[in-house]
Amino acid sequence: MWHKLTGLVFGFLCVTQSFGQTTKFPTDPSQAKFVTQDICYFWQAFDLFLQDTLQNPFQKYYLDKGSQGVKDFMANRIESADKLYQTVKKHRKEYQKVRENTFKIALKEKECRVAFQKLKEWYPAATFPPVYFVIGTANSGGTSSKNGLIIGAEMQSNPSGIPAIVAHELIYFQQTFPPRETTLLEQSILEGSADFVGELISGRNINASAYTYGNAHAAELRKEFAHAMQGFNNQDWLYGVSGKDQRPKDLGYWLGYQICKAYFDKTPDKKKAMADILNIKDYAAFLKKSGYLLEK
Repeated sequence: MWHKLTGLVFGFLCVTQSFGQTTKFPTDPSQAKFVTQDICYFWQAFDLFLQDTLQNPFQKYYLDKGSQGVKDFMANRIESADKLYQTVKKHRKEYQKVRENTFKIALKEKECRVAFQKLKEWYPAATFPPVYFVIGTANSGGTSSKNGLIIGAEMQSNPSGIPAIVAHELIYFQQTFPPRETTLLEQSILEGSADFVGELISGRNINASAYTYGNAHAAELRKEFAHAMQGFNNQDWLYGVSGKDQRPKDLGYWLGYQICKAYFDKTPDKKKAMADILNIKDYAAFLKKSGYLLEK
């Protein structure tokens, strides 16, 4: 089950991303806070769990002591101390396997700050919220709240990928979101722009399988997307697949990335292009200006 859950990491990344800049945060990337103390609190509670000295130590020793990131991660992720306890009980070995890697996350702060600085260079209006590294129930690799970015540490099997994941979430935090249900086109651009800009500042893409498949089937996918993009059905593009072919999840990320890249490449003023990508008001017009679906 744990391995099945890991496949959901990026599907949960941005379904509820809608916060943007509702709170004042530093505009200087060097002032961003990286909070890893929750990882230590979790493992302290976990060790008590292993000793079986307390029925459920996670409330007192982890959730109650946790940062704002833990508190915000409760909604739709951890949910409750009981759910966390039951998940740990069922997947104890899987948690133990990732323990060492979770402690390596703090070593990636410097690389994350490099990505933050690059975003500042590309987009001077950027703000830099706290980054909270927490441990949950293996159902989310990352999200954000009005209080900052939240990364599910237990889902990061390779610490070297941390800067890319943090960069990805950071881009969501800069975006201006439509205050309504989004079409497939809009949601794909929102997701793909986080991939595009996140890769630009971190040097790494977090959705490798979708991009490998997308690049190999670009012509037919563009045609299929053109017919579906004004609708509200995300199946086979975002967060899930029907199984009609061998496509991986989240091809909408790949498609949105291509649109943003095409727009960026065609715009002489790259800083303006970046600002446009992060503040789209008319998605159909943005697509038309990119010229992407017009390409052969």
